[in-house]
Order: sequence, then C-alpha cells, then structure tokens
Amino acid sequence: MRYWLIMPAAGSGRRFGAASPKQYAPLEGRTVIEWALHPFLSDPRCAGVVVALAPEDREWAGIAARLSLAAHARPGGAAPPPLTAVAGGEHRSLSVRQALQALAGRCAAADWVLVHDAARPCLDGADLDRLLGALTSHALGGLLATPAADTLKRSGSGSTVDVDTHRPVAETVDRTALWRALTPQMFRYGKLCTALDAAHAAQRFPTDEAQALEWQGEQPLLIAGAASNLKITAAEDLILAAAILRSREAGKAQDTQMRIGSGFDVHAFGPGDFVMLGGVRIPHSRGVIAHSDGDVLLHALCDALLGAAGLGDIGQHFKDTDPRWRGADSRRFVVEVLAMLREQGLEVANADLTLLAEAPRLGAHREAMRQGIAQLLGIAPACVNIKATTTERLGFLGRSEGIAAQAVVLLAESPAWRPRS
Repeated sequence: MRYWLIMPAAGSGRRFGAASPKQYAPLEGRTVIEWALHPFLSDPRCAGVVVALAPEDREWAGIAARLSLAAHARPGGAAPPPLTAVAGGEHRSLSVRQALQALAGRCAAADWVLVHDAARPCLDGADLDRLLGALTSHALGGLLATPAADTLKRSGSGSTVDVDTHRPVAETVDRTALWRALTPQMFRYGKLCTALDAAHAAQRFPTDEAQALEWQGEQPLLIAGAASNLKITAAEDLILAAAILRSREAGKAQDTQMRIGSGFDVHAFGPGDFVMLGGVRIPHSRGVIAHSDGDVLLHALCDALLGAAGLGDIGQHFKDTDPRWRGADSRRFVVEVLAMLREQGLEVANADLTLLAEAPRLGAHREAMRQGIAQLLGIAPACVNIKATTTERLGFLGRSEGIAAQAVVLLAESPAWRPRS
C-alpha cells in the first residue's frame, strides 16, 4: 500500500510558554517536528508529506533544508518522500483541509491519508504498522487511541478548565468505554475532504479528523496504540519525551553492531592561492597538486567510510585517470560513498578528522568545516570533530612540501535514525 502524510503545524502553542512554538522545541539534538516526521520519512509506503505552517513561520525553511540532507534510510537507499509546505489556517481542521487541497490531482478519492500531530515526537514504528495493517482494507479508516487509564472527573464550575484554578468536582465519569485519541489518524482522501468541507460550511471546527467523520454519521475504528505516543503540551512533557527516545535508542543499540574505519590522504603543494579542506575554500600561499580539488580531509573521510564498510578505498571508486573526476568537488565523493553505505544498511555515527600540516591554520574555518561535514553525513555537528597538528617541522610536512589528513569513523549496522545531540 501507499499513503500520504499531512502534518498540521500552524499552531502557536500558547500553553507551551516558550518563544517558539512547541513543534520547534529542541529535543535530543533535533526539534520535536523532526522526530514527529521521521517514522514517515523513513517509510517506503509514504508517497509524500504536506506540512501546514503558520503564515509567519520563520523556522521551517531551515528544518526542511536539514531534513533534505539527513539520512532517512529507506530500503534500497531510496530517497525520502517529497516534502511540501502550505499555509495553514486559524484552526487545526482548516490547516488539514489546506494540506488536502495541496494533494488534489495527486490523490484519488480512495487513497489513504494519514494526519499526524507535529507535537507527537514518540510514535513507534510498530504502532504505525499496526494502524496500517488494521485499516488497509477498511472502507473508511480510523485512528490510534489508548484506553483511558486514570479516574476521570468532571468539573462542576463550567466547561473551561484553568489548570491554575481550584474547581469543585461535579461527578466521577465512567471511563469504561473512554479512549484517548492519538495520531496518526487514517482516512480515505475523498471521505475526509467531504467531512471537513461539511463541517466548515456549518462553521464547525473539529478538534481531530475522526470527529469530522463522526459528524457525518461515520464510525471510525479505534486501533490500540502505545501511551508513549505522547503529545507535547507543556515544557515538562519534553523531559518524558526525551526519556522515551533515549530508552528506545538504547534498546536498538544492544542489537546493533558497530564498524570502525580509518583513512589517510596526502597531497603535495603546488601552484595556486587556496586549498580545499572539509569542503571549505581556504586562502593560502600555495595550492595542491591533485586530479580532483585535492581536499585531503574529505578524501581521508571517504577512505575511512569505505574501510569501515569493507568497500575498498577511494582510489578504486574514483580513479585519478577518470576524466569525470578532474577538478571534482570532493563533496561529491562523500555523497557517492554514503549511497554505497545505505545500500548495506549502514549509517554514520561519528567522525574524527585530523589535519597534518604546518599551514594553513584552521582556527577561523574549523566551525564551517564541521557544520558542512555534519550536513554531508546527516549527523549533528557534535558528532564531527576536526583538529589540526604539525609534525614539529619534521619530514616533508614539516618542510611544508605537502599536506595530509587522517580520519576515523564509526558506522552502525542499522537503518534506524539516531538522536542528534
């Protein structure tokens, strides 16, 4: 099967109490919305993603760029589904309808659409599989939900609840048949469009998609989901979400084998006025002699990645006799090597690179190199280390006849997305 994902993310999150909306709050090295999107970006059944944003949103562009560089492993190294952004509305249901409209012409009436909250970062893949498996042949659809576990009370002083105000209890509510609605919620495209249009025409704004279908006399199915699929509402919810994600990753790590690789590269100095290091052009009194751009840091990195994967060395894959690589940007080599790793279900955990040279000095360029390499590898800058040393004026490096680099990398034998920190 295939499905389309809609993520309403136009809310301001007033109850969250922070300068930025809750979907952009940092969580285990990424933002909440990045965690919320991940199960779908790495799922081969997802045909495309539409995110509905507030008109004044200034943060999504940077996140979208980062997501396009991150390694969301799909079988066979397939690219993640395309991301589309649309303007949302004043209410959640209006945002969802805007996103549905963006799928017009791509979605048939019977196609499946999943709607998932941008503030739910802990959806487990098993829950997603359970939802899809239970509803694939259903005519309407349904939603993940969990039975109400706590004793429920109805306030006796009105329907609006202010958590900072004491209120008397009117009654205890029978929880036997009560469930907490979660997301994703999954419905046929045509039925969901029709239900939302009818609600909006009557000036009614459902709080979730299932309610819109209920108003049409439909009965969505409840699919049991995990209580860990929590929604970030208050700042303290981030603590629990972080604990869930860390626990999940720790469990994966127990079943994951690690691979270590090392690489080394050297180039002689020659005519020129700059050198390329880590993808950054650095002014220098000399250039390097090389078939490509001579970026020793990235060449050493490629050798380390290939070595850890048992795939030989850079010279086997990018021959210096091949005209395709004459003057080539070495970042292309890294991208090609990462594609080879994905074919083997491998991902980069961290990289440690060392430049060996009397000059140039890296101080002013180190952070740009670190950020650029992290983007290439799809990991956090904190997982990339760059350092430099000299040979105390010994040997060809000490005589400033050339420049060298070495790299050490750690790969994980798992397609799972790792926390960024």
